[in-house]
Amino acid sequence: MKQILLVEDDSDIASLLRLNLEDEGYAITHEADGAQALQLLEQSHWDAVILDLMLPNIDGLEICRRIRQLTRYLPIIIISARSSETDRITGLETGADDYLAKPFSVQELIARIKALFRRQQAMGQAQISGEIDAHGLTLDPMSRSVRLHGKEVDLTPREFELLWFFARHPGEVFSRLALLERVWGYQHEGYEHTVNTHINRLRIKIEKDAAEPEIIRTVWGKGYKFAEPDHDAPV
Repeated sequence: MKQILLVEDDSDIASLLRLNLEDEGYAITHEADGAQALQLLEQSHWDAVILDLMLPNIDGLEICRRIRQLTRYLPIIIISARSSETDRITGLETGADDYLAKPFSVQELIARIKALFRRQQAMGQAQISGEIDAHGLTLDPMSRSVRLHGKEVDLTPREFELLWFFARHPGEVFSRLALLERVWGYQHEGYEHTVNTHINRLRIKIEKDAAEPEIIRTVWGKGYKFAEPDHDAPV
């Protein structure tokens, strides 16, 4: 049974989420206070955290930062009334795996949790195959780290998963919808632009020139592909 820590100071929302998530077979522990949530994180083993941002004593972003300082990788889904694109990007850049703006469908949250655990399982299986080296990049699935010519690259969890997926399928072309299904793990209807945003941010971090990408390349009218090392000259 997956152990999920729910950090939410709205008791009505917390009760609703707890009821529905327990019906799905998850073990839910609820905490309304940010400082107390940090203590729970240090004291027990968790499989995931559902995290509100506006909390008493310590806010959700600081909790997210503290979690990402842990040695063990812990999946995080932010749920927040802060719904702007800036807030979403800040949450993801701080280390969240996913970001869901309130009000949201409980079924959508459940779908995202299931997708998160599927991705985590797939990443665990990928650790057996070890690192991937291509285009000066070294991807380590164990630590979820990336180095470019030996220098650490700071990626969000989703950016790493997107880059890892591309690197495992060099030369294959994927549409935005296919990437949503394969990397995000669910159909995010109406949000194909999310793929564009993540790819653009990823290119800024790993390409020599994000405007003329050599690693993650656009195939016009079809989608994107990871250039095959030494076989795919830039255009």
